[in-house]
Amino acid sequence: MSVTVRAIPATKKELTRYVQFGIDLYKGNPYFVPPLIFDDVNTLLPEKNPAFDFSEAQAFMAYRDGKPVGRITAIINRMLNGKTGRKEARFGFVDFINDPEVSSALFNAAEQWARDRGMTDMIGPMGFSDMDHEGMLVEGFDEMGTMATIYNYPYYPEHMDKMGYRKDTDWIEFRITIPERLPEKMERIAEIVLNKYKLKIKKFTSAKQVKEQYGEALFKLINEAYAELYGYSPLTDRQIDYYIDMYLGFLKLDYVSIVVDSDENLVGVGISMPSMTKALQKSKGKLFPFGWWHMLRALKGHNDVVDLMLIAVKPEYQSKGVNSLFFYDLCNLFIRDGVRYAETNLELEENIHVQSQWEYFDRRQHRRRRAYRKSL
Repeated sequence: MSVTVRAIPATKKELTRYVQFGIDLYKGNPYFVPPLIFDDVNTLLPEKNPAFDFSEAQAFMAYRDGKPVGRITAIINRMLNGKTGRKEARFGFVDFINDPEVSSALFNAAEQWARDRGMTDMIGPMGFSDMDHEGMLVEGFDEMGTMATIYNYPYYPEHMDKMGYRKDTDWIEFRITIPERLPEKMERIAEIVLNKYKLKIKKFTSAKQVKEQYGEALFKLINEAYAELYGYSPLTDRQIDYYIDMYLGFLKLDYVSIVVDSDENLVGVGISMPSMTKALQKSKGKLFPFGWWHMLRALKGHNDVVDLMLIAVKPEYQSKGVNSLFFYDLCNLFIRDGVRYAETNLELEENIHVQSQWEYFDRRQHRRRRAYRKSL
């Protein structure tokens, strides 16, 4: 039977089915890491996600013989378009069976929705902001993913090429082997940087303290540090409040490194956390009845893999060795806790300054992700 595409109403019930399809498609795949269903649903609900203050979006589902066979969401970030002067739409939350008729029908619907609103280009996969998943996997299909990244089947890039989408940029990822001790050269650099710029590393034992003292400043720092990165959409005050409430209570504070100057002003932050990969696989995207237990065990128990979620440094301190301070602080904690590997998550392939910090470690570049572009 032919493929039909339906615009999905932005209701919790409909979006839950939409998100569930993106999990069911990978049933039995050992490398897929499901998202938390409620998290993706809230991202797509206008009443929940403050990104809808300046964005609009439409989710679509493809059906054959009454059964779902694909999904996609088209997004227009009008704040970012106003900043760049472009007329770009984004696509994200995309999944489909290995059938060109299905992928073409999905993308045709998303592209027409974008054209009807005056857009001239479609890029993705991307979300409303950098806090959402982005980048289609093009290398590393037999590597375990992370909670911060997308997994997709190897046939996805083939479909993108056939539909006329071309590479816009790539991100690469590394798996770092944690050494038995911090490399001496990095240790020396870190101590020189601390003394030269009169910096110090702050640690916290209370998420409430982090939130009160540096919560807002932390996300404003991310805005500063990431301002020139590909597709970055500055977080608004409402988004900052949203992410403070969502994430700060979920962190393992030992693995959060905050660098301040002599006046206690925030200079940089490095956030890592125990890998949630296996916990999410066991939970199948659901916190209840037992998903929360798997997540708690991953966070509090022994875990030999950490995810390096983000590093952000104020522009005036970049390229001055401040990044070494995060590893100076965290590496010894990883060694203490028996951590064997660290996952870097996404780094733009041309960002050699970020990649140079791994030269002190044994590492393996094991995944590559792509943002595609097509003129409408």
